[in-house]
Amino acid sequence: MSNPTSVEIVEAFWDAVWNAHDPDAIDRFVVDDFVITSGGEDVVSKESFKEWVRNFLEKINDLNLEVIESFQNEDGSRVASRWRITGRNNGVLGTAADQRPIAFTGTAVWAVREDGKLLHNWVERASWELFQRLTGE
Repeated sequence: MSNPTSVEIVEAFWDAVWNAHDPDAIDRFVVDDFVITSGGEDVVSKESFKEWVRNFLEKINDLNLEVIESFQNEDGSRVASRWRITGRNNGVLGTAADQRPIAFTGTAVWAVREDGKLLHNWVERASWELFQRLTGE
């Protein structure tokens, strides 16, 4: 059996953590000093990242992450993806938890270590557009 590509590792992470709603699955994929940079803010350490994911999952019921496309650089040290999240609003972006269907897109760039462990994730999402749809502004 061949080693998984970096894209396969990232997509397995998304399925195990986001689509299965299991923040503890993070332990299998990331290094202890993992960093996610979201909206220009760093969340540092595997444990802090797990808490960040738990908080995010609380705000979107029935969250589903659909990969639109992913690709990696030649040596597999970087993966870039476009994705779409759907679910029901449970208070995302400080809005009322009205359970309305929501959808938004985003991009992610991952740093992947040679052994397949995830080192860093830079993520941007269409939060402003989602907020406008939820608040009618």
